[in-house]
Amino acid sequence: MKTRWKKILPFFKKRRKYFFAIIPALIVGAIVFITLLDNVRTDTYDIQRFAVSDETIRSPITIEDKQETDQRIREAVNAIPDRYSISEEVTEERLNYINEIFEAVLKVKEEHEEDTLEGIYEEEATELKALLSEEISSEVSEDVFILLLQQSKADLDEAKTLFTQALKEVLNQGVRTENIQSGITNIERAIADSELNSDLQEALMELADFAVVENSFFDYEETAQEKKDAATLVDPVIIRAGETIVREGQTITNEIYEQLELVGVLSQEGNIYPILALVLLSAIIAYFFGLECLQIAKNKEWSVLPIVAAVLLSALAIFLMKVGSVFFDQFNALYLLTPIAAITIVLKLLLNERSAIRLGILYAVLAAFMFNNHIAGMLHVEAAIYFLFSQLAAIVLMKKLSDRFVILKTAIGLMIIHSAVIILFIFLSFEKYTWFDVFSSVGLGVAAAFLSAIMAIGLLPLFESFLGILTDMKLLQLSNPNQPLLKKLLVEAPGTYHHSVMVANISETACEAVGANGLLARVGAYYHDIGKTVRPGFFIENQMPNKNPHDVLPPKQSADIIIRHTTDGANLLKAHKMPKEIIDIAKQHHSNSLVKFFYVKAKELNSEAEEADFRYPGPKPETKETAIICICDSVEPAVRSIQDPTPEKIDSIVSSIINSKISDGQLDNSPLTLKELKIIQHTICDALKGIFHSRIQYPKEEGDK
Repeated sequence: MKTRWKKILPFFKKRRKYFFAIIPALIVGAIVFITLLDNVRTDTYDIQRFAVSDETIRSPITIEDKQETDQRIREAVNAIPDRYSISEEVTEERLNYINEIFEAVLKVKEEHEEDTLEGIYEEEATELKALLSEEISSEVSEDVFILLLQQSKADLDEAKTLFTQALKEVLNQGVRTENIQSGITNIERAIADSELNSDLQEALMELADFAVVENSFFDYEETAQEKKDAATLVDPVIIRAGETIVREGQTITNEIYEQLELVGVLSQEGNIYPILALVLLSAIIAYFFGLECLQIAKNKEWSVLPIVAAVLLSALAIFLMKVGSVFFDQFNALYLLTPIAAITIVLKLLLNERSAIRLGILYAVLAAFMFNNHIAGMLHVEAAIYFLFSQLAAIVLMKKLSDRFVILKTAIGLMIIHSAVIILFIFLSFEKYTWFDVFSSVGLGVAAAFLSAIMAIGLLPLFESFLGILTDMKLLQLSNPNQPLLKKLLVEAPGTYHHSVMVANISETACEAVGANGLLARVGAYYHDIGKTVRPGFFIENQMPNKNPHDVLPPKQSADIIIRHTTDGANLLKAHKMPKEIIDIAKQHHSNSLVKFFYVKAKELNSEAEEADFRYPGPKPETKETAIICICDSVEPAVRSIQDPTPEKIDSIVSSIINSKISDGQLDNSPLTLKELKIIQHTICDALKGIFHSRIQYPKEEGDK
């Protein structure tokens, strides 16, 4: 068993840094899954046909109602009447027959114009039939011919015109089998309304029975094409996600029941797929969150506290969106009131801008799912865009924190961005809106901006206190000269106070040159020598001329007093509950350097004096800020002690001190690179040259001594 653990433990130790990503990722993934479960899970109902619905039911998906679509297609096709085509040949044939009859009658009358014998009309009719086409002579009775032959030429011309016009109108309208009689009736009505004599009217009416025949025939191809076109024009019946299928108190008709069955709310069959999708979404969010946590841990020297802060703030962001989604529906825009920007503001102040941006994008993606009105197939894209712009604006507007009013100034800028995005959404929409809608929505966005500021101001102290995370806000508070320890330093050790301020200014400049936390370096430098207030008179910067207590003390005792100021300072800072980063600076700012003056002095008195007894206990600087303060703490008094400092002398002594610390191994545990040390050296030299510049020697006036 012991052998097995010996093999397993190195494996975990080697990969323990990945637990900074895996555990937070699993926690956030689980939170996402639990929170979004009711947003993607489809509720099912036990409903019977013709029952009364107890609640309003909306479709969870977008789907085509094929049955309803097919029914509408059938209705559209059946609404298309049969198409008939009129035969021009038949029309022309019947008109030609009528024209032939009247021309033959006139011809026969001309030939027998002088005959006045009785019975002549029977002979003329017989002659007339011989002239006419067989179809005419076989279908038109002889009595019609006799009546026509008895008419005058003028009456015949008038009758021909009238009959031809009436017949043409009927035939051009199309005569089908079922409306032949109506066509004949129309012609007879035209004849009866004319001023022709009764005999001629009688002949024409009988002639109508012969003239009107079927000339409109069923056109299969045209009918089929029109039915096909009608079916194509029918839009599919779509039941869209979020569409109300049945309202509370409404009877479940057979049609409604089939729609409920179609969208899958009457069974559990469709529920597994949204849940699988949610598992996939949670895994994706967890993956990206884990990667970011790994980067945060790496940037924060593998401290667990920033990871805890990221997890807690992410959980709070999800909780805020969930609460907003409970009150949100398709008839209001309450998602605009969610103060999500507060989370990214705190993330930027606690962690860094990069992490705030990346996590803010994840929150915006979750908003699209969170505010889907509990409809699995929907995404609220407007909410996602609004949250994304809100968080990005908060990060960009949140400049370097100088006081708490910076957050309120950020809120004012955020208010403008919120208003612009909301107006953009409203003006781009096709829905009708009133000015009341515009002002109410903008009001929600303005309220969200100020809520974000208030929440950010409230959250920062909580994370500072409970998690012990040092923020710029806390550092600004500690830099206030009215802080008890700084007042103590100023009153009891004014020389040390001045030295600390000088070191703070130089350290901040050097830190910013290499991307370290300049504000932390400044505040840490203010407190780094606070331990000297325990015995201020034993440090040269606080001594009066010719009053050095070390002159009467053994070198070892003097060295102990000097060395002890680092532990005294750490103890004072702990007693005042100062942040760990400040305490570490107080303990580490001398590294394990040698108190060389008293060591040499002791060596002169006792050649067996041990160097280790005259070294600071350390530990060595472990951060960039502490290492830079360590350098500046040695450089500032060294340069101040130079008589008539010149740029060359400053460059020489700064280079000498940095090289000495490197060769002595005092910076071995710091993350500073040689390139960064070069930058720090040049920055410190420039700062010191500005402080210890040459001054003009003003001439003395007469009378001055």
